[in-house]
Amino acid sequence: MRRALLAITGLAAGTTALVVLKGAPGTGQAAQDLPVALAPVTPGGSAAPDGPTPAAPGGVTPSAAPSASAKPSAKPSADRKPAGGGETRTSSAPSAPKPTTKAPKPTTRTVTGPTVTYRYGSLRVQITLSGSRIVDATGLDMPVGGQEGQRADDVQARYSGSSGEVVAKQSANLNTVSGATYTSTAYKQSLQAAIDKA
Repeated sequence: MRRALLAITGLAAGTTALVVLKGAPGTGQAAQDLPVALAPVTPGGSAAPDGPTPAAPGGVTPSAAPSASAKPSAKPSADRKPAGGGETRTSSAPSAPKPTTKAPKPTTRTVTGPTVTYRYGSLRVQITLSGSRIVDATGLDMPVGGQEGQRADDVQARYSGSSGEVVAKQSANLNTVSGATYTSTAYKQSLQAAIDKA
């Protein structure tokens, strides 16, 4: 009975030592392959009394014959190399692309509408776009001088430029300039054609 108790105690201690040795960081291959004493045995075959067991030549402690329950582990150690001497390689995830801080510059282009003839003359409208946004507008070939020129100047002042109504509304849906209905209508027609072309 005492022999069985010592064998079980030795097996438990050996298993604990094996787990500690295999899990300890920096444990080399040689330390993991050393046999673990399950139950020290004296030369007469009886269990050794409590106390240190004399070491065999080479510094290895003699151990009892392995029992059926003490099978070597089939799991490979984390430090062991695969059979055939090949190297194990771990792949790391590719690094994420670096975010860009500058947005691409939108292209600037100019589109000119057709010439529209109306009661007091003719005109055409030219718009400047940055990307798809209208950033400037101007009336071209508008009447100059006299009452017709005054009407054209009023329309130009209201609709054209980077701060005019065309840029504000981004469309040809403009308010008619008071006293310059024909000029306003001609301007809107040429503007709409330029927007459609853009």
